Amino acid sequence: MKGDKAVIDYMNELLAGELAARDQYFIHSRMYAEWGYNKLFERINHEMEEETQHAEDFIRRILMLEGTPKMTPDALNIGADVPAMLKADLNTEYEVRANLKKGVKLCEEKQDYVTRDMLVAQLKDTEEDHAHWLEQQLRLIELLGLQNYLQSQL
Repeated sequence: MKGDKAVIDYMNELLAGELAARDQYFIHSRMYAEWGYNKLFERINHEMEEETQHAEDFIRRILMLEGTPKMTPDALNIGADVPAMLKADLNTEYEVRANLKKGVKLCEEKQDYVTRDMLVAQLKDTEEDHAHWLEQQLRLIELLGLQNYLQSQL
């Protein structure tokens, strides 16, 4: 099924963001594991798996629309410590959220409602799961102090 070129091109931009999020979460989760923060490792590893699924969804949709997926991720922002890593991941989620919203609008303009619904589902996951959890962790660091928070993640 031939898709709209503008939608396919924009989906490739979204794919680049998902690939970057996946890679960033992958690196951060392994850093958490190395440092012994097992709870953070488990959660961020889970997020990495979800980002991989999001990327796969984009790849499948681009292929169905007779496009070619571009597998080049956006730039990564790797943190040097736990707060910086959480903030970097949250900023990535905010970027993804903004880009998904633009994609929803484009899909509505091009009357591609199936792709629009896919983006809305990913937007819900981004806002209600990924970004919200990261915001909670940063709030906990403020409330508990960094050392107490880190101890709770062992």
